[in-house]
Amino acid sequence: MTRVLIAGLGNMGLAHALAHHHHAEAEIVGLVNRSGVVDHADLASYPVFADFATALAETLPDLAVIATYTDTHVDYAIAAMEAGAHVFVEKPLAMTVADARRVTDKAKETGRQLVVGYILRHHPSWQRLIAEARALGGPFVFRLNLNQQSTGAEWETHKALMQTTSPIVDCGVHYVDVMCQITDALPVRVNGMGLRLTDEIPADMYNYGQFQVVFNDGSIGWYEAGWGPMMSETAFFVKDIVSPNGAVSIVEGNTGASADVDGHTRVGNILVHRPSGDRLIEAEDEPGHDALCAAEQAYMLRAIAEDIDLSRHMQDAVQSLAICLAADESIRTGRPIDLEEQPQ
Repeated sequence: MTRVLIAGLGNMGLAHALAHHHHAEAEIVGLVNRSGVVDHADLASYPVFADFATALAETLPDLAVIATYTDTHVDYAIAAMEAGAHVFVEKPLAMTVADARRVTDKAKETGRQLVVGYILRHHPSWQRLIAEARALGGPFVFRLNLNQQSTGAEWETHKALMQTTSPIVDCGVHYVDVMCQITDALPVRVNGMGLRLTDEIPADMYNYGQFQVVFNDGSIGWYEAGWGPMMSETAFFVKDIVSPNGAVSIVEGNTGASADVDGHTRVGNILVHRPSGDRLIEAEDEPGHDALCAAEQAYMLRAIAEDIDLSRHMQDAVQSLAICLAADESIRTGRPIDLEEQPQ
């Protein structure tokens, strides 16, 4: 039985907590919530803490699940590993590449398992999309976006996130990770642009951004993300991969509201196009958001039990973050960022 401490009970943290609540090999020993209160009936019997350090010292978990705001990830993850716990941490792993490497280095130093919350890696339809794209052969053109017309509670959540993290970093790491899995090449250069479309966020933040990334195999990628009530729901979910031999696209998969978290992973159908003809792959019985979180946590528990080698996983997490942070830097400085000049 794995003793689990869960920090953060927002959208992601709650789903992770419920996953462990229902898992036969997990025992929740504590929940960390800034209010010190948990209002979900299934979780009401567990100890609740308002402070992570106190919870860590009192519960002595085997696994810490960190689903708090990004600016706490590094300190919490390192503290947990130094206390002997394995760590699952939500994306983005850190706010800087140097801090991300501090976390992965600590995992190697302590021999603890570290999994970063790249939810699409556990989605069978997305993994099929990646396999079909790789089968076409590169170099590739990637056209990916996720715009969210958020209002009400969703907009409040996005504004809270934008106190520290822009949309292209928070969401972009998922889709850049998809690019990297398909091309399996190193990023060379990133160029971004963005705009602050509301006075409801800090003066140095932007709620719409897009960027281009060039890889050393010749592949190029475009990613776009925007949050807020002003965003259009026209073409808010574009997922195209083009190669010299054809293209792979997600079609008919996202007809719901752009703020629906289940819609952010839903594929629907995959269209494989070759000059000789098209092939439609129907994605049946797709897992919803909570089911994907349960799959992530089941993988985390298996990684601990089977001592899975997570070296490549950690390397990939740092690389996708480095691309998105370079895009953020490009937007803020108005100049392209050469990743070949940065330490790997």
